[in-house]
Amino acid sequence: MEPYKKHESIAALMNRSNVDTDQIIPKQFLKRVERSGFGAHLFHDWRFNDDGSDNPEFELNKPVFKGAKILVVGDNFGCGSSREHAPWAIADYGFNTIISTSYADIFYNNCFKNGILPIKVNDQQLSGLMAEISANEGVQFVVDLENQQVITPAGNGFTFDIDPFRKGNLLSGLDDIGLTLKHVDKISTYEEKHKKAFPWLWKSV
Repeated sequence: MEPYKKHESIAALMNRSNVDTDQIIPKQFLKRVERSGFGAHLFHDWRFNDDGSDNPEFELNKPVFKGAKILVVGDNFGCGSSREHAPWAIADYGFNTIISTSYADIFYNNCFKNGILPIKVNDQQLSGLMAEISANEGVQFVVDLENQQVITPAGNGFTFDIDPFRKGNLLSGLDDIGLTLKHVDKISTYEEKHKKAFPWLWKSV
């Protein structure tokens, strides 16, 4: 997992509430076991027409939002099933930051495990960001995780709260596997002691 760094990026606006995980990554694309390759199918039913061409009416197909790393969305983002493929698709597409007033709990937790920063804001803050993007599509925001700040050209920025442990993991680029590997020496020492104490448990069948 890549460490999360302070960055300035285009902020894409998708003013929709209750976007569920089946809309984020439809079930027919859940055939891969690795995390890569899902970005091509992010919001598939909205992004593409029946013939596979881009849907010009879908927000994220606007040229001004190309390359955006920040996604500003409505309430209750990531609801529905608990599929971890949803944050995989978001990260693979290129987003590393989501800003909303609320998230489904499982989706919210999965974001941190996949290098995505889900920022929670209040209604007034979200309205300010949405209005700024609508008035100047292609505007760039600064996200400073270290200082827990979002900075915008029009002054709609704010500070945000985040669990210190999760913040540290994002800054260091550590997922669950990375956290475990930090203790590989202790794990190896335990295994060696266990082999000596219970050798029959380590015999191959």
